[in-house]
Amino acid sequence: MILFGMILLLVGFIAGIPVVWTIGMVVLVIGLALMLLGAMGHAVGGRRHYF
Repeated sequence: MILFGMILLLVGFIAGIPVVWTIGMVVLVIGLALMLLGAMGHAVGGRRHYF
């Protein structure tokens, strides 16, 4: 999700499409939050690690 968010941010910035930029930001933040929860040892979606 982090990589997908970065790709959406890049495409949104280059193409000048604000909605793609916003979706990329949301996906990136969700991916980082899930990675942080997984790194702290919390089970996320039934998985011990999220990456």
